[in-house]
Amino acid sequence: MAENVTPRVRVPRSAAAGETITIKTLISHPMESGQRKDSDGNPIPRSIINRFTCEFNGETVIDVQLEPAISTNPYFEFESLVPEAGTFVFTWYDDDGSVYTESKDIAIA
Repeated sequence: MAENVTPRVRVPRSAAAGETITIKTLISHPMESGQRKDSDGNPIPRSIINRFTCEFNGETVIDVQLEPAISTNPYFEFESLVPEAGTFVFTWYDDDGSVYTESKDIAIA
């Protein structure tokens, strides 16, 4: 498990029914490619975020497969239609099997 991994998400607190909102996410993660070596010459194990998903009330909003060339601290900005009040669930999947999750509620104004 990578150390000091911190997901951050920005979702408006409320929106009108049927409104399209902008969502911003960033996860602080070192993204080790597996190609570098430590001070003793041993390979540092690969540890990257390989998948990111967002669901709203159980429906998939976005599902992204990431490749090893992804940068440290991956940032995503995307839009989503908000048909009703509910909860966005954001999930990041790491090569080492770790899963990081964050959720944000949104109300209808």
